[in-house]
Amino acid sequence: MAGTSLYVQTPDDAAAPLSYIYPIGYSNSTECGYCRASSNGQSDKKRWSYYAVSSSLEPAFYQKLVDRFWRRSGTLLYRPNQKNSCCPHYTLRLDSAQYKPTKDQRQALNRFNRHILGDTYARDAARLYPRSREQVRKRNNEFDLVSRVHESEAKYLNGPPPAPSHEFTVTLEPDSYTEEKYEIFENYQRVVHREPPSKISRGGFRRFLCDSPLKRGVIVGADRTERKLGSYHQCYRINGKLVAVGVLDLLPNAVSAVYFMYHESIHSLNPGKLGAMREIALAREAGYRWWYPGYYVHTCAKMRYKVEYRPQYVLDPETLQWDLLDKEMLALYDKYPYVSLSRERERQRKSINGDGAADADDDKQASSNHDEEKEEDDPLKAFYRKLQGQIKALEGQDEDEGFLLTSDMPGIPSLAEMEEVDMGGLLLKSDQHDRFIQASELVIWDSEEISQHGRLKSRIAELVAAVGPDLMGEICIDFRKKANRLS
Repeated sequence: MAGTSLYVQTPDDAAAPLSYIYPIGYSNSTECGYCRASSNGQSDKKRWSYYAVSSSLEPAFYQKLVDRFWRRSGTLLYRPNQKNSCCPHYTLRLDSAQYKPTKDQRQALNRFNRHILGDTYARDAARLYPRSREQVRKRNNEFDLVSRVHESEAKYLNGPPPAPSHEFTVTLEPDSYTEEKYEIFENYQRVVHREPPSKISRGGFRRFLCDSPLKRGVIVGADRTERKLGSYHQCYRINGKLVAVGVLDLLPNAVSAVYFMYHESIHSLNPGKLGAMREIALAREAGYRWWYPGYYVHTCAKMRYKVEYRPQYVLDPETLQWDLLDKEMLALYDKYPYVSLSRERERQRKSINGDGAADADDDKQASSNHDEEKEEDDPLKAFYRKLQGQIKALEGQDEDEGFLLTSDMPGIPSLAEMEEVDMGGLLLKSDQHDRFIQASELVIWDSEEISQHGRLKSRIAELVAAVGPDLMGEICIDFRKKANRLS
């Protein structure tokens, strides 16, 4: 690969859309919201991740990042190291066309619909708009997810009379801040997750769940239908009052769930199950195919609900291939603190063929020490704490900063491999130039080595490794001041 550019993007080529990313670095979070902190109040756990900030992301590019273990919270992007983590994060996705709700999920949706419609509506609708025998038989024998999630929505009901007990509406709205959305967030964090009021703020809500770098647009599918792209809020209202919000990233082939929050008044209606099924139905109905429920942390009891939606696939940290999340995979998560199915199969092959002892990492059968989850914590709350340290790192080196290229993070090129990558054509933006510049134009480019941790060329190499050298042509490394990056 040495001396060969991996793409043909030129500095002044405005035709190809770019994603703008500012590298922060590879560092350890000092607190983990998924397992218990040490007795002195300081966490002795390790949660190493690579971090970056984006002011503008192409949805298609971000989907490629998600398929490489990246996620976002607000404008902060991060990719965790599963091998160096107290609570490894794994990426899941579900095939919306193949999804079959469990009995419990079907019952939850039916109960919600009955609550919204009421007995009077059901009786009068059956009399005024009777179903044929064939329709009744089909409804009893087949659970049509899309039609069932719309069954109680006001706009899908037959015209009055009759009138349902409650008016239920669901709208897909821009991810902008409103006071009614914040009130749902405040109630959810305070009541459901027992967050102290002092830790809940409008600014925090805006930063994490309203500020998104994803560009909004549309994509036309093979069937000529349009699909929305960008970040949205799926808003649930009962009798005109907002009761729940799903924060979604709509990508070319996926509905990626960022966060789901609801008001305590509907807790008994199983809003979590309702939200998940509606998001899967949105993916199926609009043609996105995949539903991404966010990271899965096997050692966290609160995450176990995610595996109840099937069929799901889990991303292999080392090969970046998708494997079915079945009983075999779950058994491996019970057995090992870090799991790569490709590595496990290779270990088994060596064992059967007598090719020598398996790697030390493969033979570790220590179960994870996370039997005591920190029940009052949730992923967003934990991330609040983690982000504070990362924001500080924007202005300088963090004391827990490491070197990604020697970290042995799964799925990341090594230092030696990155030394063979020609990054000279990589595009950059700075406050000193009105145009794009190429990395090779930097004065330091030929005098620095990527092995010099902390130097500019090394920082660029870390970002390229974390994103993937094959995606260099889709990014611009944005070294402009924050105010200019966002302008």
